[in-house]
Parts: sequence; structure tokens; C-alpha cells
Amino acid sequence: MGVLENKARARLFYKYLSKVYDQVNPFIWNEEMRDEALELLGIQEGDRVLDVGCGTGFGTEGLLRYTDDVHGLDQSIHQMQKAWKKFGKNDQVRFYRGDAERLPFADNSFDIIWSSGSIEYWPNPVTALEEFRRVVKPGNKVLVVGPDDPKNSLFQKLADAIMLFYDEEEADRMFEAAGFVDIEHHILQRQPGSPRAIVTIARAPEE
Repeated sequence: MGVLENKARARLFYKYLSKVYDQVNPFIWNEEMRDEALELLGIQEGDRVLDVGCGTGFGTEGLLRYTDDVHGLDQSIHQMQKAWKKFGKNDQVRFYRGDAERLPFADNSFDIIWSSGSIEYWPNPVTALEEFRRVVKPGNKVLVVGPDDPKNSLFQKLADAIMLFYDEEEADRMFEAAGFVDIEHHILQRQPGSPRAIVTIARAPEE
């Protein structure tokens, strides 16, 4: 387990990263990549969407282009304070401070679940994904964006010491263990040589 796959350390990390997050993030996960991922989901106007690990609201901003029923959850109060400045505390978006592994919502609460840049900090990714399956409506989709596993073995060891990096095979294992079906992956990259993001879309089984 990487050093940032610890909730207390991740919160401390984001306390400081939140100050520059919106300036740093475009070098790794920019608007074009986000918008390409959003297009894969087929969000309809009026869909109730949950953004898990919403952070400063970068993904949330994209979701609002599709529906006005967006809910954001994050464990970092410092990240959420940045999001509140953009959207208000409960104006455009309803925000919750919470844990991806213990979502504070009833079963079948959402039409879509989106999560970008969060899975790499979860100590127990399958537990969180099981929570996603619980709160998304049967037959509906979730989308998770995380860091693709480096192909260089040296970088791979360094990356794994910091947080979760994974490939398509590992993503299949995690999503299948959580009970999802129709799993597909897309690799997005800002430019050749820049960090790669793995976008996984999966569907909760019908009841």
C-alpha cells in the first residue's frame, strides 16, 4: 500500500495541495480529457449524479453541463472549500464531507456515479466500488478515472510506494470483485510522454 493510501495522510496531503491544485491538475488531467470521459457516460438532463472525491470541483463543473442535479463528496475540507467558492455550499451543487468506502446515501440513490482522481487514495478500492454499486441504480453506470500503471519497472515501483497505480487487468479484477458487469476501459493522455489516465466504465447489474 502506498503512503498516500492512508486517509489521514491523504487529508494532510490535500490540505497543502488544495492551494495549487487547480494550477497543477491541467498538466495531468485537463478539460479535454475530462470532457472526453464525460461523453462516454451518456448523462441525461435531470439525472441525479454523484461526484465521489469531487475535490475542488473540476469534474463537478463538467457534470453540471449535463444535469443540474449534481452531488459532490470529498473527505478533504480544504479541497471542498475551494469547490464552495466556485459553486456555493449548497447552491448549484449539494456537497457532503464523507468517505468513498462508507457513502452516506441510501441504496439506489443515483443515476450515475463519477469519480476522477480519487481511487488512487482509497485504502480498500473494492470496498469503495461495492459502495458505488450499492448507491447507483441497478442497470446504471459508474465511471472511475485513475492513474494508469507505469510501464517502466523502476517508475512502477516508485509509483506503487506512493499510491495506487493500476492497469486494465487490475481494474477488471477490482470492478468484478465489486459486482459490476460490462466493464470497459479507455486510456487518455494529455500528450505523448505525459501521465496516462485509465478511465473505467462499468454497469451495476439489473436486479
